[in-house]
Amino acid sequence: MMPTPASIECLAATASKGPERVQESTLCINDTLTAVPGIKVGHASDLTGLTGCTVVLCEGGAVGGVDQRGGAPGTRETDLLRPMHLVRKAHAVLLAGGSAFGLAAADGVMRYLGERGIGFRVGRLRVPIVPAAILFDLAIGDAQARPDAEMGYAACLAATSAPVEEGNVGAGTGCSVGKALGPLRATKSGLGSASLDLGGGLVVAALVAVNAYGDVVDEHGRILAGVRPLHGSGFADTLALLRSPGQRLFMAVAGATVVGVMATNARLDKEAANKVAQMAHDGLARAIRPAHTMFDGDTIFALSTGRARASATLVGAYAAEVVAQAIVRGVKAASAAGGLPAGVDVLLGRAPG
Repeated sequence: MMPTPASIECLAATASKGPERVQESTLCINDTLTAVPGIKVGHASDLTGLTGCTVVLCEGGAVGGVDQRGGAPGTRETDLLRPMHLVRKAHAVLLAGGSAFGLAAADGVMRYLGERGIGFRVGRLRVPIVPAAILFDLAIGDAQARPDAEMGYAACLAATSAPVEEGNVGAGTGCSVGKALGPLRATKSGLGSASLDLGGGLVVAALVAVNAYGDVVDEHGRILAGVRPLHGSGFADTLALLRSPGQRLFMAVAGATVVGVMATNARLDKEAANKVAQMAHDGLARAIRPAHTMFDGDTIFALSTGRARASATLVGAYAAEVVAQAIVRGVKAASAAGGLPAGVDVLLGRAPG
């Protein structure tokens, strides 16, 4: 993979710390969302309350699209991104925990951009365009801890083009997967990101906060993180549980939702960006079983920051790939929290029964 501006920045920063750090610099090659030129990512995390938010800044403006699936969405400014509407570009996308309360964090992103004169021009004014989506993490940590405007502003201040931090951070701080037996039998998950260089300078990348009702599986269908049985070890398999009569007892308490952003430096119009966001959901369905349930408000945004020539078909096909990779990385990078083991703990038999 050719070095990206963000990976060059990371290498330079490491090398400046002395020759003894040069070998470590190989760890800085950027294969996350910020490999896309024009994209910065910042997190704000409440590690006590177990919630947080992640902002994707595209201060130069990015043509945006969105596709929302599942029965329990929580979103803001998504209609603006659809074809036939006036606004073409977004200036940031916010992903947050806190259920509907977390949408308040977008106000802080608006303030950050407004202070810098960034936004859609309306006469002499600039109105920042900040679509947002939230996930339900109130069943872990402190239910009264919710992302707010100050947290959104802090995430903007922390934004950088360096490789994205993954795991229990930002919108991934309170994420868990496998809710079919209630929140106490879930597995801790987090935030993941991945990118692919398709050659000729074309980059496609994704960032996902993994908070699914279902299980996360690898490319062979093996469960990496998900619902744990009421008795015994390992994973119970959500699809198998859904067939059992007792499962209906937990239907009313499930809270989930996977939210993410895919970005590319391909030149896309709004119609193409929306199509790419739609295709990106194929990656979500590959990595999560089942996906798009009535308890998931699964939402993926698409951002186009550049002028590289590529078809929506090519970008969308690989958008699905990087979304699936980001989801797997989100569970692999997560660590135990809030009384929930991480997937690796379950696989290695280290989780409590």
